[in-house]
Amino acid sequence: MKTPLQGDPPACRLVCGELEALFLPNFGMLGASLRQLGDELLRRIDDLDLARAQGSTAGIPLLHPWANRLAGFHYSAAGRDVDLHSSSPLLHLDANGLPIHGVPWSMLAWTVTSATATELMARLEWNRGDLLSIFPFPHWLEMSALLAADSLTLKTTLIAGSAGPVPVSFGFHPYFGLPGIPRDEWRVHFPAMHRLTLDARGIPTGSEESFAALDTTLEGLDFDDGFCAPDEQVTLSLSGGGRHISLEFLQGYTYAQIYAPKDRPFIALEPMTAPTNALMSGRGLRLVEPGAKFSASFRIRVTSN
Repeated sequence: MKTPLQGDPPACRLVCGELEALFLPNFGMLGASLRQLGDELLRRIDDLDLARAQGSTAGIPLLHPWANRLAGFHYSAAGRDVDLHSSSPLLHLDANGLPIHGVPWSMLAWTVTSATATELMARLEWNRGDLLSIFPFPHWLEMSALLAADSLTLKTTLIAGSAGPVPVSFGFHPYFGLPGIPRDEWRVHFPAMHRLTLDARGIPTGSEESFAALDTTLEGLDFDDGFCAPDEQVTLSLSGGGRHISLEFLQGYTYAQIYAPKDRPFIALEPMTAPTNALMSGRGLRLVEPGAKFSASFRIRVTSN
């Protein structure tokens, strides 16, 4: 499998049973491929050079220090006031001009601390001046990717520095697709949750409504919705053509975003540690005290009939 970025950046490949995964530590620890028996299950990875240039999400990207978007360019959290600048190269803006998905994956180089055939561990130091201008909370992240015969588990741990508490609002944005199956024939299963009411910009208004469990095909459906999970162990799934992909919340993730535009051949099932705009609203925002840790993990399980 060729590394899908020009210049041959170092890549780490994991192989176990029917599954093979590829990660790019120098580029945000991006999950650049997940294959089962040679079939690619990730989407938006066909042109990672273009995605990198545009600051777009792709594959399985970490969204840090905030998942989804902020409602503006000023936030107050953990006793600090932060002014962001729309011209910063460390920001990516959505169609409404709002900062979205934190610092782009291509601008965060991780250091590999351990690598085997089935497990990869890496570390990111958040202490550079440019990073602290966006999120002025010194800390470091540790991520592990563990591949089993039928699953990929990602665990992310935030360790706060000594300067003060660190807000937690990271998440992931995995893009999935079923090879050889039309998008309208993909079947999704979502548990009963609370759907967040969003304004026209995709920002939660503070209210929510009940969302009944859903088991149906994607035909005619269009999702870009935020949810509050009933607990930390829920499962969102996608199936079709004898293949089943499930995303299992294991620890630390209490919110989710489901993104499935009806004219695009992918679905994103996104675990989030806090809701959209948490750094500004404070809703669901947890703090990690100096020297303490916060861990969150999810599993992508892939099975065939």
